[in-house]
Amino acid sequence: MKFLMLIKHSEDHRSRPIPQGLMDAMGTFVEQGFKSGVLKDTAGLKPTAEGHRVRLSGGKLHSTDGPFTEAKEVVGGYALLELKSKKEALDMARQFMELHRVHWPAFEGECEVRPLEDM
Repeated sequence: MKFLMLIKHSEDHRSRPIPQGLMDAMGTFVEQGFKSGVLKDTAGLKPTAEGHRVRLSGGKLHSTDGPFTEAKEVVGGYALLELKSKKEALDMARQFMELHRVHWPAFEGECEVRPLEDM
C-alpha cells in the first residue's frame, strides 16, 4: 500500500534554524528508507510566499499568490511511502516525529498519514 506522509507546522518554522542533530538524524532516516525501498520520494516545501492557490468557487476560478497569512499551519514537507499496512505507516510517522522531539524539542507540528487510492 502507498501512503503519503505530510508534515504540518506553523509557517514561521521555515525561518528557524534546523538543529544539526535533526539534520543528521533525518539524513540517516531518509537514507535507510530509500535503501529498504519503503521510501519512494520525499522533500521539504518552500514557504507559502513562493506558492499560489487556484480555487474553484461559484463556477469561477480564483487565483491567489502566497503568502497565505490566514493559514495557521502549512504543509512543510512530504514523504511517499510503500508499506504493507496502516500500522507500518503509523510506525514510520511516529519514528519521524520522535526524531523531531529528540533533536528539536521546541518544534511543534504534526505528521498526517493518508493512504493513496488505488487507481
